[in-house]
Amino acid sequence: MKTRKVSPQTTNNWLLDMSLLTSGVVAAISGVYFLILPSGGYQGGRNPYYQTQILFERHTWEDLHIWGGIAMILVAFIHIVFHWKWIKAMVRRTWSELSGKCACLNPRGRWNLVLNLVVGSSFVITALSGIYLLFVPGGRGAVDPGILFSRTTWDLIHTWAGVLFIDAAVIHFVIHWRWVTNVTKKIFSSVAVRRLSAPSTTPENI
Repeated sequence: MKTRKVSPQTTNNWLLDMSLLTSGVVAAISGVYFLILPSGGYQGGRNPYYQTQILFERHTWEDLHIWGGIAMILVAFIHIVFHWKWIKAMVRRTWSELSGKCACLNPRGRWNLVLNLVVGSSFVITALSGIYLLFVPGGRGAVDPGILFSRTTWDLIHTWAGVLFIDAAVIHFVIHWRWVTNVTKKIFSSVAVRRLSAPSTTPENI
């Protein structure tokens, strides 16, 4: 059987993308849970949905959202470090395009650039507002430091920036679906070939 080789760089990109996808799905699903079943009020009190349980209890969904978001931020940072040269090259090409020095991007490239900017900016806003909400406790009796905005405003920013990020990320994933499926098939087929070609360690061959 012929091995379908995958370069180390492509493998690293795939691992980073899958890590982003996994942590993003966890953060997104748990975020949608709180969007549909808001966390205001208290159990048995003003919020009639507080006692509603879907798969997990509310505090478990909260933990999933926090740790999924933290994992996503860490992976995104690694992603930026790995692709820093590409980012600088795209910034130069974009500046040349905007300043009229060259027609460096075709229509598809411009569309991808706009989409990447939306994904990146909405992710940064979602991450920063999420970090603020993580370190500034809410609830009755809590002191709101009011850094730039009130905690309520930060919550709204976090919610709708997250919604925009999810929408843009889904479009980004759909556009690159062929690359994802092709690389995934190559990686798993190469693993299968290596296992089949590995020397047997059964008692007959020892």
